[in-house]
Amino acid sequence: MGLQATAFSSPGKVLLAGGYLVVDRDYTGLVLGLDARIHVHTESVETGDGVQLSEIIVRSPQFKDAEWRYGYRLSEHNGGIEVTQLKGHSTLTQSRNRFVETALVYALTYISCFTKSRIEPASITILADTDYYSRPTSSNIENEFTERRFVNFNISLSQANKTGLGSSAALVTAFIASLLAHYIPSEASLLKTDAGKARLHNLAQAAHCNAQGKIGSGFDVAAAVYGSCIYKRFSPEILEQLRESGSAGFSIQLRDIVDDVGPIKRWNSQINKSMISMPRSLKLVMCDVDCGSETPGMVKRVFSWHKDHLEEATLLWRTLQKGNEDFADELRRLSVYPAQSNDAYNNLRDIILTGRSLIREMSEKSGVPIEPRVQTELLDACSRLPGVIGGVVPGAGGFDAIALLIEDKEDTMTELHRLLDGYKAQAMGDEGASIGRVRLLRVKQEMEGTKAEKSQLYNEWLS
Repeated sequence: MGLQATAFSSPGKVLLAGGYLVVDRDYTGLVLGLDARIHVHTESVETGDGVQLSEIIVRSPQFKDAEWRYGYRLSEHNGGIEVTQLKGHSTLTQSRNRFVETALVYALTYISCFTKSRIEPASITILADTDYYSRPTSSNIENEFTERRFVNFNISLSQANKTGLGSSAALVTAFIASLLAHYIPSEASLLKTDAGKARLHNLAQAAHCNAQGKIGSGFDVAAAVYGSCIYKRFSPEILEQLRESGSAGFSIQLRDIVDDVGPIKRWNSQINKSMISMPRSLKLVMCDVDCGSETPGMVKRVFSWHKDHLEEATLLWRTLQKGNEDFADELRRLSVYPAQSNDAYNNLRDIILTGRSLIREMSEKSGVPIEPRVQTELLDACSRLPGVIGGVVPGAGGFDAIALLIEDKEDTMTELHRLLDGYKAQAMGDEGASIGRVRLLRVKQEMEGTKAEKSQLYNEWLS
């Protein structure tokens, strides 16, 4: 009899305040989890009597030809699990999915440290809530996007425009959680505990950093595991000490880093959920601009400016950090003392506007379009509407979806829809870029992180 099927989902994120600063341990980020989730379902592959397979099939059935098959084996000298992408099957994509492949290597390697039994073959299905991707402008499935949680995007994964909600971090986190619970059944309940969440966080951070080719701040993985929080990053040295997968001793070192034991630098990230709350009278909405940004290049250029103008940049960043702390404080204050009138939000409006002004100053000085002119125009237009408190281009900025804080009133949503239907930018785009059709995403803020799901949710998508 095969192992029990498991399913987990992890939320997307929006870095409402702390873009760029969150990469430095001297600063923090205000991160909101989102109810748009990446779901991963894992089940055993049935084989005939006497037949042994060492194959794992990964499918993303919402996209064309999105199937990857992997062979796997245990390396010598505690090198962990070696994974090889299999070719030649007619339905397989020939391109690599580095996030899936790396998450598979790291998860199976960690699992191999705790189970003496053979790792059985498995079928893994990945599903994404619709708001992770922009709707194709020629789509005939407009109603599906509105009415259904999962849709067939009817394009290849490489053709899909992301909305910038943190899909790779949510994918890696849910993927690892599902595999841990599948192969080590006791982990399913442990993932609800502080210790279990810490292990999931550490393993997902290690895998995600390796997959993206750099040790980032990790706020997106933290949000995927824990949900909304105030986040201070871990010291990069923690993962810099990790050997390459397959090399001698990799599995032992990965286990010690994930479990935070042994002769290693200890995890020192700070994830504070008690310092963040959203007033009941307000809600977060996001507007997709159907473009998307190349975040790594933008970050590199901002940090080059920071290094070359250290004194000026440090002063600006400290001012931004103070504003970000004020932002979180004001949200907490309004949660305790609800607004009795629209004027009660004036302080929050001023904090948001001041933060945007400082971001535009950094954008101008670094030469990086953190708040591009077309996004400034869109944010200003939205902010003039009754009931809209203010908005930002979250995270690293650019042309990802914008975030708005609005009063939770039907009239406000009606006015937003009226503005955005047929909206066209008047400003010239920075660096030749422009925004496409603007639409409100269905996504809203959520406090909860990774959680177990029922397999029945995915019945129509399981092969």
